[in-house]
Amino acid sequence: MMMLVLAVLAWPGPGRGTELGIEGSRFTLDGKPAFLLGCSYYGGLGAPPRFVRQDLDDLRRLGFRWVRVWATWQAFGDDVSAVGRDGAPREPFLGRLRRLVTECDRRGMVVDVTLSRGELLPDLAAHRRAVVTLVRALQPYRNWYLDLANERNVRDARYVSFPELRLLRDEAKRLDGRRLVTASAGGDIGREQLASYLVQAGLDFLAPHRPRGADSPAQTAATTRDYLAALEALDRTVPVHYQEPFRRGYQPRHWEPAAADFQADLAQARAGGAAGWCLHNGQQADGPDQRPRRCFDLRRQRLLDQLDAEERRFLGSLPQG
Repeated sequence: MMMLVLAVLAWPGPGRGTELGIEGSRFTLDGKPAFLLGCSYYGGLGAPPRFVRQDLDDLRRLGFRWVRVWATWQAFGDDVSAVGRDGAPREPFLGRLRRLVTECDRRGMVVDVTLSRGELLPDLAAHRRAVVTLVRALQPYRNWYLDLANERNVRDARYVSFPELRLLRDEAKRLDGRRLVTASAGGDIGREQLASYLVQAGLDFLAPHRPRGADSPAQTAATTRDYLAALEALDRTVPVHYQEPFRRGYQPRHWEPAAADFQADLAQARAGGAAGWCLHNGQQADGPDQRPRRCFDLRRQRLLDQLDAEERRFLGSLPQG
């Protein structure tokens, strides 16, 4: 009986577990500066619980500190979104998101919870309600941040204007003033738009999606230094977070990155002063039935069992811990 009581007391309940913060251009975990090495886990709400636990255990052992999960995700005929098309709670997937955040909290890991405007979130009203749904559902946890709008600058269904971003940001902050929020950009962000992201929209950090070409890894350090210099000129210091770099399977006929490219991009991100970097992964465009699908489809196979030889070679190069 005493052992059971001790186990319960040792459990890190919501609000007392892992806490994500910002200190200048760096993230912090539990008040200590930390570079966030992460991994795409987009369809994580469709994965069986044992897959999630196994993947998170392996990722944490390899030194990963965050995963990116979409709250609006539909792929290969399956919708695993945590919110409905009106932004309202959608079970069982909102509950699965809460459990995934809990599992990461126990392991000292952060969750990037991403929304995307489009078919699954068709207008501002639905988008706003989705923000409310997520912040309320996950409010006790301090180990997650919200990407309000994936690649919000792309002029298709994903597009979200800066005034709309400000409204969404203010809604999240009204419910939870300490919640960190961003909105990712497709491609590098031009200097002339930095103030729009940070002042007009009021975001807490930058999340640019760097170009996906063979020359990209060698440019990441210089690009990051340019961001930090431009931010200093604006008298703004925030993290630059690479949450979605290049990946294998995207355009394999043009360029298929190898382990050395992932290693170089990660090293460049660190050297340039970035706050975090992600091992991005997804479907294999030229594979049979687009397999391996990696994080895009986790229903029948866990992520680490779907990674190919080059991705595994990259993982093998990481210092574990």
